[in-house]
Amino acid sequence: MPQASVIVVGNEKGGAGKSTIAIHTAVALMHGGVRVAVIDLDLRQQSTAHFFANRRAWLAANGANAPVPLEFAVPATDDANTRFEEAFDRAVAESDFVLIDTPGSDTAVSRAAHAKADLIVTPMNDSFVDFDMLGVVDPVTLELKRHSLYAETVWDCRKQRAAVDRKMIDWVVLRNRLAPTEARNRKRLDERVQALSRKVGFRVGPGLRDRVIYRELFPFGLTIADLSPAIRPVAMSLQHVAARQELRALMSALGLSGFADVEPIAAE
Repeated sequence: MPQASVIVVGNEKGGAGKSTIAIHTAVALMHGGVRVAVIDLDLRQQSTAHFFANRRAWLAANGANAPVPLEFAVPATDDANTRFEEAFDRAVAESDFVLIDTPGSDTAVSRAAHAKADLIVTPMNDSFVDFDMLGVVDPVTLELKRHSLYAETVWDCRKQRAAVDRKMIDWVVLRNRLAPTEARNRKRLDERVQALSRKVGFRVGPGLRDRVIYRELFPFGLTIADLSPAIRPVAMSLQHVAARQELRALMSALGLSGFADVEPIAAE
């Protein structure tokens, strides 16, 4: 039988939007009719795990139906690596896609997850602060000097994966939370991102803007992909329709299908 595809959402900087990307990707895939397993390796914060706990509770309380993932917990114990390997083996056996949300730090269990990936998704905010985890720029000229900490981690995991089964890990960097207007800083940053992509071999794609609707739906365990005449905890608007198109663009950039085939619902 074919093995499940493994998607790892990673960036060693906190606040880059990893959990937001993880939950939206997982839900969009499920709406495409595939089995999704989720492993939350941010063993302290557990934002992704909390989101899906909220989802189950809200759906049960409202008598609503929406897809839910298989969830495999990894406890924050001394043998976390061993427990991750056990959870991962079960997830791969029982699903079509395994989505792993990793912490904003360099940990042994996070590196183990990266080495198992078929696709690594790295969201970054539109800032040189976030870019610093990927590449180092000259402080005078802002020219790209070399790759940085997290890029080195991915590079090592790619070499490890290639040595094990001769597979190349696909890597996509998402420009997340872009400001609505163009700015000189964005142009500078874009040039450095593109230069680094050619140097270390990642693709660049659109992420998700900082929209109110994403925050509004989190307490319910819902995403913009779930909204329908039967599931509508907030009123729809034209901005929400735009957010659905944004999610479609994200899935397309990742080379994933599913939500792209769901018909949009009209704004009120």
